[in-house]
Amino acid sequence: MSQTRKKTSSNEETKPQTSFVNKFLRGSKLRSSKAESRKESNDLKTTDFQPSDATQKTPTVDTAKPLTSEMELGPRLEKNEQFLQKLGKKAVDKCLDLNNSRLSTADVREVVALLPSLPDLEKLDISWNDFVGGTLQSITEQIHLVCKLKSLRLGSCRLTTDDVRALGEALKAIPELEELNLSWNCKVGGNLPLILQNFQQGSKIQTLELVDCALTSEDGVFVDAAFKYLGELRNLDLSCNKELGGGFEDSPAQLATLEHLEVLDLHRCSLTAGDVMSLTQVIPLLSNLQELDLSTNNNMGSSSENLLSRLRFLPSLKSLLINNCALERETFTALAEASIHLPALEVFNLSWNKCVGGNLELLLETLKLSMSLQVLRLSSCSLVTEDVALLALIIQTGHLARLRKLDLSYNDSICDAGWALICQNLGLLKELTELDISLRPSTSRDCGQWFRHLLCAVAKLPEITEIGMKRWIIPAPLEEELECFGQDHRSNIHFNHNGFQ
Repeated sequence: MSQTRKKTSSNEETKPQTSFVNKFLRGSKLRSSKAESRKESNDLKTTDFQPSDATQKTPTVDTAKPLTSEMELGPRLEKNEQFLQKLGKKAVDKCLDLNNSRLSTADVREVVALLPSLPDLEKLDISWNDFVGGTLQSITEQIHLVCKLKSLRLGSCRLTTDDVRALGEALKAIPELEELNLSWNCKVGGNLPLILQNFQQGSKIQTLELVDCALTSEDGVFVDAAFKYLGELRNLDLSCNKELGGGFEDSPAQLATLEHLEVLDLHRCSLTAGDVMSLTQVIPLLSNLQELDLSTNNNMGSSSENLLSRLRFLPSLKSLLINNCALERETFTALAEASIHLPALEVFNLSWNKCVGGNLELLLETLKLSMSLQVLRLSSCSLVTEDVALLALIIQTGHLARLRKLDLSYNDSICDAGWALICQNLGLLKELTELDISLRPSTSRDCGQWFRHLLCAVAKLPEITEIGMKRWIIPAPLEEELECFGQDHRSNIHFNHNGFQ
């Protein structure tokens, strides 16, 4: 009885909205009915009128055809709806999102059966479904039926070499494709040419994501060759391909064709000195670039001075991630001088570059001029007390007013006086939401009297919700003050500390 009520309630809730599948299937039914009507009309025009039994039977036969079509359509529509309901999914507008649906091999066959009913489909996401691997060909064979497809996401599907080959052959059938995501499929590595060789002149691809695909330097060469067909590319993510290093050494001419590129992610790609040289030549031509991630490329440390110096030619750059690149003083100096010319910068990550410690003054002008900066990460930079004193002075003079996230964690050399200075001025960062001053995992310390300054500052920050203080121990006299703070102020502020003494 309760199940019946639940089903009825569900039907009532969804009744006002016509599902995506229904729209397309009803559209197909309408087209079928119109075709039958036209056929009936033509039959009447081309057949001489004769008052016989045959004339009387014709309408009966013609009207039966649309009814038969409708009778066939009903069960099919219901079956498709049941399939989506089983997965707990809905097709919205022109998007079919089946990511992380635990699709079985039988479910993949259902998806294939669904495609003929979705001629206007624009987005198909079947990522994070392991059983897609080895069965993708059954989908690609029908991909021409959704030729308006603009986005195809196949991340983490355990694609096989045959799947990659089948996908490459199918690309020509979906000329409107703008987004292709094959991330976390290790068999793409070494087989990327099977896909890239099918990109053609006039390709509309704007987003290409190949994260952690076990790409090799040879794949990188083919990526370079494909760039000439990817003039509309806006987002290129090749991150976490540790064997890709060396793949861009001879590619400045091809990279230069990506004049519309807005996002370039090459973090953890083992970039070589040759790769850095190629990027150095092309960076000034990427004037539309908004996000650049070169982090965790340790070989950049001594070879990136010219590259970092040329970042000044990227006036639209909003996010610069160059953490853990083993920067040296010379390369950091070049970066600091170039960053003065990045007025749109919102995210700046220099974490894990030890050369920053004792040299933060090189960023003084950048931090004073950065009217848009919202995220500043300086974790594990070997900062000293003088560095945070300088940062406190910058805040005190009214700069960094739009800062929302400040990460000073893992800088254990800062003494209590330094923490006191920074905490005394935090209250001026009215938009701050997150602060991290955690210590390294190998150490722990008692909070000094600066903790009172921190509490006073936090009380003035209306947006803050998270304060990272891992491995800081709060002395017993300050425990009561923290408890009173929790009672007198917003309870959603989370102090992530190491407990009380």
